[in-house]
This record gives sequence, structure tokens and C-alpha cells, in this order.
Amino acid sequence: MIISISRRCDIPRFRFDWFLERLKAGFADVPNPFNVKQIRRVSLLPEDAEALVFWTRDPRHLLSHARELEDAGFFWYVMVTLNGYPECIEPNATPLREIVAAMAELASRIGERRVIWRYDPVFVSSLTDYSFHKRNFAALAAALKGALRRVIVSVYDEYPRTKRRIAALEARNGGFRLFSHYDGEGRLQSGIRDLLGSLGETAAGAGMEIQSCAEGENLEALGIRAGACIDGDLISGLRLGEALVPQKDRNQRPHCLCTAAIDIGTYTSCPAACVYCYAQAASGGGV
Repeated sequence: MIISISRRCDIPRFRFDWFLERLKAGFADVPNPFNVKQIRRVSLLPEDAEALVFWTRDPRHLLSHARELEDAGFFWYVMVTLNGYPECIEPNATPLREIVAAMAELASRIGERRVIWRYDPVFVSSLTDYSFHKRNFAALAAALKGALRRVIVSVYDEYPRTKRRIAALEARNGGFRLFSHYDGEGRLQSGIRDLLGSLGETAAGAGMEIQSCAEGENLEALGIRAGACIDGDLISGLRLGEALVPQKDRNQRPHCLCTAAIDIGTYTSCPAACVYCYAQAASGGGV
């Protein structure tokens, strides 16, 4: 059993004390996102958890407790979303230099393959246009060069909640306009493909493998292979050769390649309030 912590909210950043309490208790009670009265008890005992996979924008609590998790017998890795977008898009972001330093330090402690950078989503707008992304990604890749081995990219997908939130941002900020990411047939715009190709070249130059997340198009010609965030092969390879039979997570989007996992987070509970986040309430979220 793999535990996802969490696609639904940033537990490592905002609720890590709760998570540590749940580890001590040995379980977490998780409501069904579609029926909050239905509760599932999820074991958090080391012998039941094949891996803990963390998703966060701020790994500093993990850095502080890395030895504690190791000593408790857990295998784990972390994906850190680091975009560097303007404040109106990511209003509650931790300063970039602090996150970069924490990622590098954590990778030096637990291994460069167990800290993964997510540049996600690739969100193209009047404030984050193609030239912005090329410069921004290059600067972040240079800052992380030598510390990490993998970066994951994913193009922004529109959800009803994000559509309403972005419309509200456009209404109050006359300088903001979201660009189209897909054409009328649901394929990536040519400009987006060109941008992804540039990101692929930059990642390779920084010594990083670059993967896509849940993209419907084959991007290998751009130097980007389809990858899995919850990666059964990575887990198997890093757990001292212990076998893990990956099973596709059928609860995710059609093109998602993630191995099946149990998520212990809760939707609409993250105070980061990123404008593009599918897990937030339509108004932008809050606890």
C-alpha cells in the first residue's frame, strides 16, 4: 500500500503536526471526497506502508523530520512544486530561495532521486508568457543543478472551479489574461509545444530527466517522456531491490500513469490559494 500525502492539499506545509500525530497513532481516518459521511481508516504503520509519497510547495518540515521518518522505518520521497509565478497567481508562496535551499539540503540527506521538482502547471498568461517561462524555468533549473535528477511538467487543465477563479482574477486585474493552452480539437497549441521543447532542452542541460504528467500527447520528440508522479518503478528501484508490482491508479485522469495509492488529504482545505489549483474551492480556498 502506497500512501499519497497529498494530491488534495499541502499536508507537509500546513498540516504536518497532524500528520506526525497520525503516524504516532498508526492510522488516519479519511473521508470519501464524494461522501464525507463515509470514512476509511488507513493504516500508517511502517509494515503496511510500502512508501509514503509527499506532495508539497514547502519541504522544510520534511527536512526537519527526515531522520525521524527514516528511523521509524518508512521509505518515502517528496515532490516539490516550484514555479516562481507572480503573487496574484500564487499569493501565499514561500520565498523561492528558501525552497531551493531546502530542496538541495533534503536531497543531500536522503538522495537526489528522492526529491523531485514539479514545474506544474505550465500556466501561460499575460503575466507568465512564453518568454517568462523560458527565463524562469532556466533560472530555477540552474539553481537546482547538481542537486536533483528529475523534473515533472504538466500543462494547465481547466476545471469549473479554476475557470471561475481565473475569471474573477481577470475582472479585478486588468493586466491579467489567461492564454489558450489547447486548440479546438483538444491538442496542445503549437506555442505550448515549442515552449515544452525549450524546457526539455533546459532540463537536459541542467542534468535532469524531464517527464510529463498526465498529458494526452506524445512529447518524446520534445525530449519529454510520459512519467508517473507516484512511480512504482522508482519505489522498487530505491527500496534496496524490494519488489513492487505497480498497479495503475484507476481513480486518476485517463492519461495518468501513477501507481495506485491511498490519499489521506482533504479537498478545499489548503490555504495556499493558488489561482490554478483544481483542489481549491471556486473562491480560492482557505482552511
